[in-house]
Amino acid sequence: MDFGLSPEQEAIVEGVAAICRRFGDDYWRACDDEARFPRDFHRAMAEAGFLGITMPEAFGGAGLGVTEAALMMHTVARHGGGMAAASSIHINMFGPHPIVVHGTPEQQARWIPPLVAGTDQACFGVTEPNAGLDTTSITTFATRVPGGYRVNGRKMWTSTGQVANKILLLARTTKKEEARRPTEGITLFYTELDRSKVDVKRIPKMGRAAVDSNMTFIDDLFVPEEDRIGEEGRGFSYILDSLNPERILLAAEAVAIGQDALDRAARYGRDRVVFGRPIGQNQAIQHPLAECWTALESAWLMVMKAAWLYDNGKPCGAEANAAKLLGGRAGHNACLQAVLTHGGMGYAKEYVVERLLREVLICRIAPVSEQLVLSFIAERVLGQPKSY
Repeated sequence: MDFGLSPEQEAIVEGVAAICRRFGDDYWRACDDEARFPRDFHRAMAEAGFLGITMPEAFGGAGLGVTEAALMMHTVARHGGGMAAASSIHINMFGPHPIVVHGTPEQQARWIPPLVAGTDQACFGVTEPNAGLDTTSITTFATRVPGGYRVNGRKMWTSTGQVANKILLLARTTKKEEARRPTEGITLFYTELDRSKVDVKRIPKMGRAAVDSNMTFIDDLFVPEEDRIGEEGRGFSYILDSLNPERILLAAEAVAIGQDALDRAARYGRDRVVFGRPIGQNQAIQHPLAECWTALESAWLMVMKAAWLYDNGKPCGAEANAAKLLGGRAGHNACLQAVLTHGGMGYAKEYVVERLLREVLICRIAPVSEQLVLSFIAERVLGQPKSY
């Protein structure tokens, strides 16, 4: 069992880290304060070719696996940018996967190169206000018309909808009650985000202000037939291709944010002197930070195991979900402990850890709840009856 990185993987980590070091705490603080998309960072990653790390080489990508994507996203989130940095680019890692797997050669040639170059930005239109995690209950509907479809409906938590020009859109083409199974009759599209037909309203939120989240109202949007991915009615199965990579990458980001916060807390513990001694000399400071380190390292091992399984074509649902659960919790606990270690200054923006705490909380909520993760593992691994 080899826990080391290959020369190619080390080069990815070093190359991404070099870019990230160009964007310091002041940059990310300004993006957060101004709710400004980190365009300069996004452009730098695109120009270095990293947006295509998992895309086929035939279309300008690197053709690498989820392991390399996880290493890349871990590095991105490790250098102070937190979820703002990660969320600005990570849809490129998992979102277009249905295009790679199920798109026609014409679609791949048309869609993938602009994503790799960063000239196209995509948003993810899946979640709905009255469906939540129950994707089979979406009601956004695509009606057949000559040459394509007319789509009407609503989406929720559409990230990067303010800056995107494309949308990966999931819609029903058969009503749920008329389908043979709840998972049937759902169709996947990748199409232009026509703002004359799509109203994208920003949601004010607790953290990650730099990367917008939105309520999306779709009113009579025409989608050409050539923008449908795969067969009509099979979109639910296609979207599943993205779910395990998404969980793995989010877990890698959560671990990285926790490690960044832990580094800041450890540094503060060495430097902050109270009652004539560094606060890090006190076990009340040492022990919680040491526990955070062990939890983060353990979660990272699960991330790497899940990524290895995925890249080697082996089942990884339980591991990907476990990585998301462990990574989210470990990252959140480390950020919380970092704030507490800083005391009153942990509440100050100057020391960054308050922003990391606000942003890492996303990793415990999205893209799937901890309760559904535990239900999945109980059912699929431990053989328990389905509870929902």
